[in-house]
Amino acid sequence: MNNNVTNPRKPFLINVGFLVSASIGYYRDFDFFVPRITDEDEVTLREVEGKTKITRTPQGLLVQGDFTGQTQLECVRCLSEYTQELKWEFTELYAFTPDNMTESGLLVPEDAQLDLQPLVREFAILEFPIKPLCRQDCQGLCQECGQNLNEKDCGHTPEPDSPFSALKQILDE
Repeated sequence: MNNNVTNPRKPFLINVGFLVSASIGYYRDFDFFVPRITDEDEVTLREVEGKTKITRTPQGLLVQGDFTGQTQLECVRCLSEYTQELKWEFTELYAFTPDNMTESGLLVPEDAQLDLQPLVREFAILEFPIKPLCRQDCQGLCQECGQNLNEKDCGHTPEPDSPFSALKQILDE
């Protein structure tokens, strides 16, 4: 059974009270589509879409998520902003008691309202590339004049970087 989650103010807030009292093995799927998420750290995710399966276990509620989305990043070579596609998944246990907690330290709240937004955000950020590139063949900026070489060739030719370039400068003087 699928449930579409549509609360615009808290799009990832789910009432799981019925799952807490369900029999072991019972599960429910929840579908999400959120046009935009911005948090206090100014991280913006767009077009976040996914599905979460929440299963009742003896220890707590097992949450399995599979999501896609986009974010704006700056290319490390040409410094242009571009849209980065993201895909991520996660599996976490919200424990019923502190004795059953995993390393993530998640507990089912007393009001049985799970807010999955922190999980969705954290796992999305883990998918951000370390060196964001607008495209694999990005040519970057000219070292001499700063021209974006993807847009126009400025005519400057970079000197090959050599371990002997410092010696060449001494000999040229």
